[in-house]
Amino acid sequence: MAFPTETVYGLGANALDAQAAAKIFEAKQRALSDPLIVHIASTDALPRLTGEGWVGAGVSQLIEAFWPGPLTLVL
Repeated sequence: MAFPTETVYGLGANALDAQAAAKIFEAKQRALSDPLIVHIASTDALPRLTGEGWVGAGVSQLIEAFWPGPLTLVL
C-alpha cells in the first residue's frame, strides 16, 4: 500500500508479517541492513514491538511531550 507522509509517499505493510516486510525490501531494492520504520497508532503497541522494559521514563516523557507528531524513536 502507498500512503502520504510528511515529506514523501511511503510503501506500507504489516511490520509483524515477515513476508510483507520482505516484499517492501524487494520493491524498494533496499539493503537488508537498512531497517524499516514501524508506525504505530498508540503506545499500547510498544511492549509488543520492543519487548518489556524498553519504554523507560525518558521514552515516556518524550512520547507525552511530542506525540502525536513527527517524533522518531529508535528502541
